[in-house]
Amino acid sequence: MQESRCAQHGLVLLGCGKMGSAMLAGWLARGLPATSVWVNDPHPSAWLSAQGVHLNEDLPSDPAVVLVAVKPQMMADALPTLKAMGNGATIFVSVAAGTTIDYFEKTLGADTPVVRAMPNTPAAISQGITAIVANAKAGTAGLDEAEVLLSAVGQVVRLETEEQIDAVTGVSGSGPAYVFHMIETMAAAGEAQGLPAALAMQLAKATVAGAGALALQSDEDPSQLRVNVTSPNGTTQAALEVLMDAETGFPALLSSAVKAATDRSKELARG
Repeated sequence: MQESRCAQHGLVLLGCGKMGSAMLAGWLARGLPATSVWVNDPHPSAWLSAQGVHLNEDLPSDPAVVLVAVKPQMMADALPTLKAMGNGATIFVSVAAGTTIDYFEKTLGADTPVVRAMPNTPAAISQGITAIVANAKAGTAGLDEAEVLLSAVGQVVRLETEEQIDAVTGVSGSGPAYVFHMIETMAAAGEAQGLPAALAMQLAKATVAGAGALALQSDEDPSQLRVNVTSPNGTTQAALEVLMDAETGFPALLSSAVKAATDRSKELARG
C-alpha cells in the first residue's frame, strides 16, 4: 500500500482541527504508526496529545506527504514555512477551501506535487466524501497516494479539472449544512402539527439518516425510490406537490443554494 511510503518517510499534518483529527484517527486505525506522523498545531487537543505522534517537533526534511488542513486565513503564514520541502518528492495534499493549486506552486515552487481536495464534515464519522484533483507534477501517483489517505474517512472521487471543485463545494462540501437545516425545519414542522419537540426531532433525524442510507445502498436511483413511496392521491403526493413546485419548491431553492455556494467558492479562490 502507498501508506508504507508514509510509514517510511513520514507524514506531516499541518493543522489538526476537526477534519485533521478525523483523518489522523482513520490513519492510525488503519495501521499507520504514530511515530511516522508529525503534527504541527498551535492548539493541540487533549486527544491529539495522547496519540503518540510527533507534536510540534522539528519536521522531517522530505516526508512522503504533507497534508495541509489549516484554515484558509492561516495559509499565508503557515505554508511558506514549508518551502524547503517544495520542488521535491513530497506530495502536498490540501483540504483548505479556496486555496488553489496555483497558490501552492507559487509559494512552494512550480515543480511541487500538489493534490487539492474537498472533503465534507461526515468525515468525522468516516462517512464523508472527498473530491480530489492534482497538478501535472503529482499526476496519477499523487492522486493514488491522496486517495489512500483520504479514503480513511469515506469515499473519494477524482475530478477532471480543478474548476469543478467549486461545484463540488456547492454540492457536497457545503451540502451537510443543507441537510442539517432540513432536519431542523422538519422537526419544527412536526412540532407545529402537535408533536412534542423531542419526538419531532427524533423522527426527523432518523428519517433523513435512514433515507440517505437507503439511497446509498439501493440499486434504484433516488427518483425511483421517491416514486416507490408515493401512493396516488396519498399523503406523500400531497407533500411532494408542495416540495416539487418549480418556482417555490426544492428545485428552485436548491439550485439557488448550490449556485450561491459555488459562486462564493470561486470568489474565495480569487482572493
